[in-house]
Amino acid sequence: MRVYLVIMDETEEARIALRFASRRAAKTDGAVHILALVPTQDFVAFGGVQATIEEEARDRAEVLATSAAGNLLSESGKMPTIAVRQGEGEKVIRDYLAEHPEVAALVLGSAAEGNPGPLVSHFSHVSGSLPCPVFIVPGSLSDEDIDRWS
Repeated sequence: MRVYLVIMDETEEARIALRFASRRAAKTDGAVHILALVPTQDFVAFGGVQATIEEEARDRAEVLATSAAGNLLSESGKMPTIAVRQGEGEKVIRDYLAEHPEVAALVLGSAAEGNPGPLVSHFSHVSGSLPCPVFIVPGSLSDEDIDRWS
């Protein structure tokens, strides 16, 4: 079974990547893994305040991933695997890929204009060292385009 890994956040690029991955999974009898990233905080607050900030960030990531999973379930009838991890995005993704050799492709969405985004920039440069291909879905594609190309 082909497994497509999508990095979920609140961006349009993530929505596009998820749409592409879900359509590919449906056409290949595959599955989708959703990985929501909780960024490491740039500042350190007092103990209780820091814990609250980190918990709120994790809760937002879990809600986002669960919502995306619910949409996928209603569209395809298949429940994706959900993971929420905290840390530096590139390292968390590499660790996830190492732990999940069943992942057939990392699917990222790029911005429609300008800089394609930090994950696309990073993984397009190191794609040769990854255990799977990287699919970069252009942010300028319409939903109809994504459906056709997937």
